[in-house]
Amino acid sequence: MRAPGLERLLFASGNRGKYVEVVDLFAPLNIDILYGPDIVVLDVEETGSSYESNAFLKAKAYAVASGMPALADDSGMEVRALNWEPGIFSARVAPTDGERIETILGRMRGVADRYARYVAAFALYFPSGSCIVTEGVCPGTLGEAPAGDRGFGYDPVFSPSGYDRTFGELPDEVKRKISHRAVAGYRLMDILSGNCVVE
Repeated sequence: MRAPGLERLLFASGNRGKYVEVVDLFAPLNIDILYGPDIVVLDVEETGSSYESNAFLKAKAYAVASGMPALADDSGMEVRALNWEPGIFSARVAPTDGERIETILGRMRGVADRYARYVAAFALYFPSGSCIVTEGVCPGTLGEAPAGDRGFGYDPVFSPSGYDRTFGELPDEVKRKISHRAVAGYRLMDILSGNCVVE
């Protein structure tokens, strides 16, 4: 499967963990995906009010600076008992993943409703000014303590629906099939491979 006319693109992020996931996810398209900071160093302020708008801002900035198509994502954890927070502010809860997890678990101490979901949006921006945006959701539950050391972000405390282990414990190949980023990625690949139309 090959995306017509798209041979290489820039991943608009400084997160190596996300980059590795994206390269693996989009491997079926045979696109050469370059790590953004290896080509251009940018600090894009995420001022959008949604995952889609933040992904768009990052993708556009990298595409304009590099002259290449750029792919960006924005994602977060939403917890029902916390009125769907932290959401788009997930990465800004605290300076490190460990501190972010500790903060969320502290807010959830003694709370019975553990429903949570990961949400991700991809934006693929072309130098011509056109952009494709997709979104994916992965429902699950929030644990009471971290488990496992795989992944990043809130992975050690998030168990996807249908599994009794966290993303921090599950093999990478499982996460890369069912995660929020995977769902958004499949939708984008469908569009790029011509299996569906952009509405």
